[in-house]
Amino acid sequence: MFTGLIETIGRIHGIASTPGGKRLVVDVANWTPRNSNFEHGDSICVSGVCLTMTDQQGTLLSFDVINETLDRSRLGTLAVGDQVNLESSLTANTAMGGHIVQGHVDGMGRVVKVTSTPHEFRVTVAPPTELMDAIVPKGSVCIDGVSLTIASLTDSTFDVALIPTTLSLTTLKDAASGQMVNLETDIVAKTILHWLTRNGSKASGVTMEKLLDAGFM
Repeated sequence: MFTGLIETIGRIHGIASTPGGKRLVVDVANWTPRNSNFEHGDSICVSGVCLTMTDQQGTLLSFDVINETLDRSRLGTLAVGDQVNLESSLTANTAMGGHIVQGHVDGMGRVVKVTSTPHEFRVTVAPPTELMDAIVPKGSVCIDGVSLTIASLTDSTFDVALIPTTLSLTTLKDAASGQMVNLETDIVAKTILHWLTRNGSKASGVTMEKLLDAGFM
Protein backbone atom coordinates (compact mmCIF):
# COMPACT_ATOMS: atom_id res chain seq x y z
CA MET A 1 0.00 0.00 0.00
CA PHE A 2 1.18 3.53 -0.77
CA THR A 3 0.30 7.20 -0.17
CA GLY A 4 0.73 8.70 -3.62
CA LEU A 5 3.48 11.00 -2.32
CA ILE A 6 6.41 10.42 -4.65
CA GLU A 7 9.79 9.90 -3.00
CA THR A 8 12.02 10.18 -6.05
CA ILE A 9 12.18 9.99 -9.84
CA GLY A 10 13.96 7.03 -11.42
CA ARG A 11 15.09 6.40 -14.97
CA ILE A 12 14.57 3.29 -17.10
CA HIS A 13 18.02 1.74 -17.51
CA GLY A 14 17.08 -1.44 -19.38
CA ILE A 15 14.17 -3.44 -20.77
CA ALA A 16 14.26 -7.15 -21.60
CA SER A 17 11.59 -9.57 -22.80
CA THR A 18 10.65 -12.47 -20.53
CA PRO A 19 8.38 -15.49 -21.18
CA GLY A 20 5.50 -13.76 -19.40
CA GLY A 21 6.15 -10.10 -20.14
CA LYS A 22 9.12 -7.79 -19.61
CA ARG A 23 11.85 -7.10 -17.10
CA LEU A 24 12.34 -3.44 -16.28
CA VAL A 25 15.59 -2.19 -14.79
CA VAL A 26 15.27 1.18 -13.08
CA ASP A 27 18.15 3.40 -11.98
CA VAL A 28 17.12 4.94 -8.66
CA ALA A 29 20.32 6.98 -8.23
CA ASN A 30 20.78 7.94 -4.56
CA TRP A 31 17.26 7.11 -3.36
CA THR A 32 16.87 5.95 0.23
CA PRO A 33 13.41 4.35 0.69
CA ARG A 34 11.21 4.69 3.77
CA ASN A 35 12.60 1.58 5.43
CA SER A 36 16.20 2.77 4.79
CA ASN A 37 17.21 -0.11 2.50
CA PHE A 38 16.05 -2.34 -0.32
CA GLU A 39 15.26 -6.02 0.11
CA HIS A 40 14.44 -8.72 -2.41
CA GLY A 41 10.66 -8.91 -2.76
CA ASP A 42 9.98 -5.30 -1.75
CA SER A 43 6.84 -3.72 -3.18
CA ILE A 44 7.59 -0.47 -4.99
CA CYS A 45 5.14 1.77 -6.82
CA VAL A 46 6.52 2.57 -10.28
CA SER A 47 4.49 5.37 -11.89
CA GLY A 48 1.38 4.09 -10.15
CA VAL A 49 1.96 0.35 -10.60
CA CYS A 50 2.82 -1.86 -7.63
CA LEU A 51 5.78 -4.02 -8.67
CA THR A 52 7.94 -6.53 -6.82
CA MET A 53 11.68 -5.93 -6.79
CA THR A 54 13.39 -9.08 -8.05
CA ASP A 55 17.03 -7.95 -8.02
CA GLN A 56 19.32 -5.11 -7.00
CA GLN A 57 22.70 -4.25 -8.45
CA GLY A 58 23.88 -1.03 -6.85
CA THR A 59 21.40 1.68 -7.81
CA LEU A 60 19.73 -0.56 -10.40
CA LEU A 61 16.48 -2.25 -9.35
CA SER A 62 14.85 -4.98 -11.47
CA PHE A 63 11.13 -5.71 -11.77
CA ASP A 64 9.33 -8.47 -13.68
CA VAL A 65 6.13 -7.14 -15.27
CA ILE A 66 3.51 -9.57 -16.60
CA ASN A 67 1.64 -9.00 -19.85
CA GLU A 68 -1.65 -8.11 -18.14
CA THR A 69 0.06 -5.25 -16.31
CA LEU A 70 1.78 -4.13 -19.50
CA ASP A 71 -1.57 -4.07 -21.31
CA ARG A 72 -3.46 -2.26 -18.55
CA SER A 73 -0.83 0.38 -17.80
CA ARG A 74 1.59 2.52 -19.75
CA LEU A 75 4.58 0.53 -18.48
CA GLY A 76 4.40 -1.36 -21.77
CA THR A 77 5.24 1.82 -23.69
CA LEU A 78 8.27 2.83 -21.64
CA ALA A 79 11.66 3.13 -23.33
CA VAL A 80 15.20 3.30 -22.01
CA GLY A 81 15.82 6.77 -20.64
CA ASP A 82 12.21 7.45 -19.67
CA GLN A 83 11.56 8.76 -16.17
CA VAL A 84 9.23 7.08 -13.65
CA ASN A 85 7.77 8.15 -10.31
CA LEU A 86 8.85 5.96 -7.39
CA GLU A 87 7.43 5.32 -3.94
CA SER A 88 8.28 2.61 -1.43
CA SER A 89 5.49 0.83 0.45
CA LEU A 90 3.94 2.12 3.65
CA THR A 91 5.39 1.22 7.03
CA ALA A 92 3.62 1.21 10.40
CA ASN A 93 4.89 4.73 11.19
CA THR A 94 4.39 6.31 7.76
CA ALA A 95 2.40 9.54 7.79
CA MET A 96 -0.68 9.23 5.55
CA GLY A 97 -0.18 12.51 3.73
CA GLY A 98 -1.85 11.58 0.44
CA HIS A 99 -4.56 8.93 0.19
CA ILE A 100 -4.70 5.13 0.14
CA VAL A 101 -3.07 3.97 -3.10
CA GLN A 102 -2.94 0.26 -3.90
CA GLY A 103 -0.82 0.43 -7.01
CA HIS A 104 -3.53 -1.44 -8.93
CA VAL A 105 -4.07 0.60 -12.08
CA ASP A 106 -7.70 0.77 -13.23
CA GLY A 107 -6.86 1.97 -16.71
CA MET A 108 -5.10 4.61 -18.76
CA GLY A 109 -6.33 8.13 -19.31
CA ARG A 110 -5.40 10.59 -22.05
CA VAL A 111 -4.15 14.07 -21.25
CA VAL A 112 -6.51 16.39 -23.12
CA LYS A 113 -5.04 19.74 -22.13
CA VAL A 114 -2.29 21.25 -20.01
CA THR A 115 -2.80 24.80 -18.77
CA SER A 116 0.22 26.55 -17.31
CA THR A 117 0.06 30.06 -15.88
CA PRO A 118 2.18 31.92 -13.31
CA HIS A 119 -0.44 30.96 -10.73
CA GLU A 120 -1.50 27.45 -11.70
CA PHE A 121 -0.56 24.25 -13.53
CA ARG A 122 -3.73 22.38 -14.47
CA VAL A 123 -4.05 19.06 -16.31
CA THR A 124 -7.26 17.85 -17.96
CA VAL A 125 -7.57 14.07 -18.33
CA ALA A 126 -10.08 11.94 -20.25
CA PRO A 127 -10.35 8.59 -18.43
CA PRO A 128 -11.99 5.43 -19.77
CA THR A 129 -15.78 5.82 -19.62
CA GLU A 130 -16.16 3.01 -17.10
CA LEU A 131 -14.03 4.88 -14.54
CA MET A 132 -16.06 8.10 -14.51
CA ASP A 133 -18.56 6.97 -11.86
CA ALA A 134 -15.72 6.46 -9.34
CA ILE A 135 -14.30 9.93 -9.96
CA VAL A 136 -16.02 12.46 -7.71
CA PRO A 137 -15.65 16.23 -7.18
CA LYS A 138 -12.92 17.01 -4.62
CA GLY A 139 -12.22 13.29 -4.37
CA SER A 140 -8.83 11.64 -4.77
CA VAL A 141 -7.28 10.14 -7.87
CA CYS A 142 -3.85 8.67 -8.51
CA ILE A 143 -2.14 9.73 -11.76
CA ASP A 144 1.13 7.96 -12.56
CA GLY A 145 1.50 7.22 -8.86
CA VAL A 146 0.79 10.79 -7.69
CA SER A 147 -2.03 11.47 -5.21
CA LEU A 148 -4.12 14.38 -6.52
CA THR A 149 -7.47 16.03 -5.80
CA ILE A 150 -10.15 16.38 -8.46
CA ALA A 151 -10.44 20.14 -9.07
CA SER A 152 -13.34 19.98 -11.51
CA LEU A 153 -15.33 17.41 -13.42
CA THR A 154 -17.36 17.09 -16.63
CA ASP A 155 -19.23 14.12 -18.11
CA SER A 156 -16.07 12.82 -19.78
CA THR A 157 -13.04 14.58 -18.25
CA PHE A 158 -11.61 15.77 -14.96
CA ASP A 159 -9.08 18.43 -13.99
CA VAL A 160 -6.33 18.35 -11.40
CA ALA A 161 -4.35 21.38 -10.26
CA LEU A 162 -0.72 20.83 -9.27
CA ILE A 163 1.31 22.92 -6.86
CA PRO A 164 4.97 23.76 -7.63
CA THR A 165 6.26 21.19 -5.12
CA THR A 166 4.37 18.35 -6.81
CA LEU A 167 5.64 19.49 -10.21
CA SER A 168 9.25 19.60 -9.06
CA LEU A 169 9.16 16.16 -7.43
CA THR A 170 7.28 14.18 -10.11
CA THR A 171 7.22 13.48 -13.84
CA LEU A 172 3.91 15.32 -14.19
CA LYS A 173 5.82 18.54 -14.86
CA ASP A 174 6.39 17.09 -18.34
CA ALA A 175 2.72 16.23 -18.97
CA ALA A 176 1.65 17.03 -22.53
CA SER A 177 -1.55 16.86 -24.56
CA GLY A 178 -2.10 13.39 -26.02
CA GLN A 179 0.05 11.64 -23.43
CA MET A 180 -1.33 8.54 -21.72
CA VAL A 181 -1.21 8.29 -17.93
CA ASN A 182 -1.90 5.52 -15.42
CA LEU A 183 -5.07 6.02 -13.39
CA GLU A 184 -6.19 4.52 -10.11
CA THR A 185 -9.51 5.72 -8.72
CA ASP A 186 -10.11 6.10 -5.00
CA ILE A 187 -10.55 2.72 -3.29
CA VAL A 188 -13.38 4.02 -1.07
CA ALA A 189 -15.41 5.36 -4.01
CA LYS A 190 -14.64 2.23 -6.00
CA THR A 191 -15.76 -0.11 -3.23
CA ILE A 192 -19.02 1.76 -2.61
CA LEU A 193 -19.77 1.90 -6.33
CA HIS A 194 -19.14 -1.83 -6.67
CA TRP A 195 -21.46 -2.61 -3.74
CA LEU A 196 -24.23 -0.40 -5.10
CA THR A 197 -23.87 -1.91 -8.56
CA ARG A 198 -23.97 -5.47 -7.23
CA ASN A 199 -26.71 -5.04 -4.64
CA GLY A 200 -28.73 -2.12 -5.92
CA SER A 201 -29.79 0.85 -3.84
CA LYS A 202 -33.58 0.39 -3.78
CA ALA A 203 -33.74 -1.61 -0.57
CA SER A 204 -31.52 0.64 1.52
CA GLY A 205 -32.12 3.93 -0.23
CA VAL A 206 -28.36 4.53 -0.28
CA THR A 207 -27.11 6.12 -3.47
CA MET A 208 -23.79 7.62 -4.58
CA GLU A 209 -25.46 11.05 -4.68
CA LYS A 210 -26.66 10.77 -1.06
CA LEU A 211 -23.20 9.73 0.11
CA LEU A 212 -21.69 12.73 -1.67
CA ASP A 213 -24.26 15.11 -0.18
CA ALA A 214 -23.59 13.73 3.30
CA GLY A 215 -19.85 14.32 2.94
CA PHE A 216 -18.75 10.68 2.99
CA MET A 217 -16.92 11.02 -0.34
